Amino acid sequence: MESETQDLIHRQSVASDEPEKLKDEPELHEPGRHSRTFGIDLVLQPFRWIAMLARELNPSFIFGVFLVYGLSQGFTGSFFRVVSDYYWKDVQKIQPSAVQMFSGLYYIPWLMKPIWGVLTDVFPVYGYRRRPYFIFAGILGTVASLIVSAITGLPVAMALLCFVGLSVCVAMADVTIDACIATNSINKPKLAPDIQSLCGFLSSLGALVGYSSSGFLVHHLGPQAALSLMAVPAVLLVLLGFVLFESKNYLVSDKEKAWEKVRTAVKGMGRTIKHSAVWQPSLYMFLSLALSISTSEGQFYWYTDKTAGPHFSQEFVGMIYAIGAMASMVGVLIYHKFLKGFRFRTLLFYAQLLYGVTGILDLFFVLRWNLKLGLPDPIFVIMEECTSRIITRVRWIPMIVLSTKLCPLGIEGTFFALLMCIDTLGSLAHKIGGGLLLQALHVTRTDFRNLWLALFIRNVLRLCTLCFIFLVPNASPSDVLVPPDLLNSGNSDSIDGGDSEHYEETLQLAKLGNGDEV
Repeated sequence: MESETQDLIHRQSVASDEPEKLKDEPELHEPGRHSRTFGIDLVLQPFRWIAMLARELNPSFIFGVFLVYGLSQGFTGSFFRVVSDYYWKDVQKIQPSAVQMFSGLYYIPWLMKPIWGVLTDVFPVYGYRRRPYFIFAGILGTVASLIVSAITGLPVAMALLCFVGLSVCVAMADVTIDACIATNSINKPKLAPDIQSLCGFLSSLGALVGYSSSGFLVHHLGPQAALSLMAVPAVLLVLLGFVLFESKNYLVSDKEKAWEKVRTAVKGMGRTIKHSAVWQPSLYMFLSLALSISTSEGQFYWYTDKTAGPHFSQEFVGMIYAIGAMASMVGVLIYHKFLKGFRFRTLLFYAQLLYGVTGILDLFFVLRWNLKLGLPDPIFVIMEECTSRIITRVRWIPMIVLSTKLCPLGIEGTFFALLMCIDTLGSLAHKIGGGLLLQALHVTRTDFRNLWLALFIRNVLRLCTLCFIFLVPNASPSDVLVPPDLLNSGNSDSIDGGDSEHYEETLQLAKLGNGDEV
């Protein structure tokens, strides 16, 4: 009996020692486990971030951003850039200076964003403020893309009109999402940089897909046939118009009340834009875009020239832009991880400085100095494209965040559209200014002798923008920039007018077959 008792005590003591061994054993594999956990967390972090935004804002809002920024803007814009360049060059046989000015005309629908905003805000169609405009934009984009891709020998003016129609399609869809972005940025100011990071990331991701497929499809289908794919995003906008859940907010016959809302919105925009805290940064954003004139069409013609340029293939041109789109996503991540807390003036100063200094890479390439340094053309152009895209994205996102901080409540959707209209006017100026410069320097389809001079003038103008950096407020993204009396202008001057109508700019999607909200 005594021996059994001792044996039992021995087994219990051994059992009590085993947990200690079990605690010690995993430490041998701790580095591997931590590395696996870190890798999984790194992969899941973007999804958790998007889930957080959907939880804090609205799942349907996130879905709308995916559709408009990822597909309609990202894919359509990138695919259109490559295919339309080859269409003008190989099908229509247009000079680069003319194409540069044509590309400026694509911005006209974006200049009209305040008009689209007023239409969708206060002029419903059969009681709906959102669905009909999505449907109209989608139909217009579908018809325009099919006309330009199906009709051979299309006159230049008609082709240009179709391209402008495609731009109208994207701009109208963008207005609704921008209103939602402005509202959510004001209501959740700490998430404003995250919202813009999401928009920038999705736009870059869509651009990556568009650029990756553009060169391949141009080579195998031809530029004109490849334009037919532009109808796909437009058709999806039509579908969005049908599945969009939206209640009738006010009577169709109440035209007088609608016009009163328009007058109130215009007065509110006029009062807001006169404030120094608003017009000064708006002026800087315009000048930073207008002075950075574009010579992209001249460079594109030089890229593909057999004698003067490196004669890149269609597939490689698409790959250059695709890698640039990936670099844009890196720029978004850099801003989101390291720069979103910086003050606007500091960040924009250094971003603009780098934007001007790194522009010299284009000059090196056109003068062929890269070959003297032993850098082959493909490697150098990819390096130049990546550098340019990262800096451009880091420079652009804080300006958009700053724009959302300048919008007063009550007219935030329309006023944000006005600010984007000012930015678009700057983009229009930099496109047309670049076209005029190419024409003045006699840069043609075959003569690129003065292209280097155009690039030099462009870089000098980029650096000149730094003289106006004092117009940017020395504030952080979490600071309130618009005076409270403007933010709370909801009594007599608010677009809501104090009534009980629901005016929240939020996309809500319904399941097909019932009226439940997703």
